[in-house]
Amino acid sequence: MENRQLRIMVIDDEQIVGKRLKSALEKTGDIIETFEDGVKALERLNNHPFDIVVTDIRMDEIDGIEILEKVLAKSNQTKVIMITGYATVEMAREALAKGAFDFIAKPFKPNDLRAIIDKAAKELRKN
Repeated sequence: MENRQLRIMVIDDEQIVGKRLKSALEKTGDIIETFEDGVKALERLNNHPFDIVVTDIRMDEIDGIEILEKVLAKSNQTKVIMITGYATVEMAREALAKGAFDFIAKPFKPNDLRAIIDKAAKELRKN
């Protein structure tokens, strides 16, 4: 994978989080799609591959752990980064044990997430 635009999906049931992350992450030229609904996000993933998925853990219809499992079942190349406002050591361990690339707790600065995305992109380029 060359230095090309990344296709990044952001899933968070708080609309403001998706808007802020989209605005911040697009500054590097990557393609960002945001979803408040995990089910709709998964439908989109079925038809369009993404390099990186950033998902909240706690959401109403489908939680981030289930999204993680479905994303990795479809493509083990996709890097999944978990975000949550309810960070616990147990949640972090579960997400990482199930294949998440990394985990970040709210509140965080967009640059903190960008650093994790850059690490994920570096991993993607290795493959």
